[in-house]
Amino acid sequence: MSNLKVAILGSGNIGTDLMKKIMRSSNLELVAVIGIDPESDGLRKAREAGFQTFHTGLDGFLDAGVKVDAVFDATSAYTHIKHAEQLRAHNIRAIDLTPAAIGPLIVPTVNLHAHPNADNVNMVTCGGQATIPIIHAVSKLYNVEYAEIVATIASKSAGPATRANIDEFIATTSRAIELVGGAKKGRTVLILNPAEPPIMMNDTIHLLVDRPVEEDTLYEALVQAEQAVQQYVPGYRLKSRPFVEGNRISVFLEVAGAADYLPAFAGNLDIITAASIKIAEEWAKSKALL
Repeated sequence: MSNLKVAILGSGNIGTDLMKKIMRSSNLELVAVIGIDPESDGLRKAREAGFQTFHTGLDGFLDAGVKVDAVFDATSAYTHIKHAEQLRAHNIRAIDLTPAAIGPLIVPTVNLHAHPNADNVNMVTCGGQATIPIIHAVSKLYNVEYAEIVATIASKSAGPATRANIDEFIATTSRAIELVGGAKKGRTVLILNPAEPPIMMNDTIHLLVDRPVEEDTLYEALVQAEQAVQQYVPGYRLKSRPFVEGNRISVFLEVAGAADYLPAFAGNLDIITAASIKIAEEWAKSKALL
């Protein structure tokens, strides 16, 4: 298989976790890590691992003329707007891990193959990656009139970019619940929990469907959705059977991270980086067929 040559834009927590995951991939070749702080832990680890590093941002990387097929953007929603234009002008595909949502919204178990030629795809948010597979599974059984998610993450796992993007997080997740998940109306709540020791990522999903629920059929569908996500996020699990009352459903999830770079409680970071790797590897397979 022809490897996909990739670069990581952003040397913070998400970018560094991506680096660890790409190093394990047999389909992806990491060419460079790009940041703006030469003393950042991410750039230091990239240098130690033997990768090219740039501390002059995307401008410096593009000026150097390094050849890559795709860039993972792990910066912020605001800066991705500019980055998207620059990457498009250089015919470099973008996997957007910010909530900018310029390109199509992708959740691998739901619509992995929906936009094979898109030059910019968006990974929604950690909350979206965790909950939309469940909402979509329910939407195949019932009309989902309303879906509300409550994403609770450890405060320690929310870095500066996450905190700066909270409004975008809420808006993008809510839109993806509708466009990708299949709900008629979506709502998102984000809680940063300061508990010590830090909690695992927990997501609660409340659904209102169009008719009374058959519990065993529902649970079977949810387990299938759980197992599909576990193919790339092993720490993803249903905490219990769903709570059902008439046409109301509540589902409870936990996401433990793989601890590639950050502690296991940072499942919110792990699920979005793992999902983005899944997309890039699919692009690598497509490239091999050309």
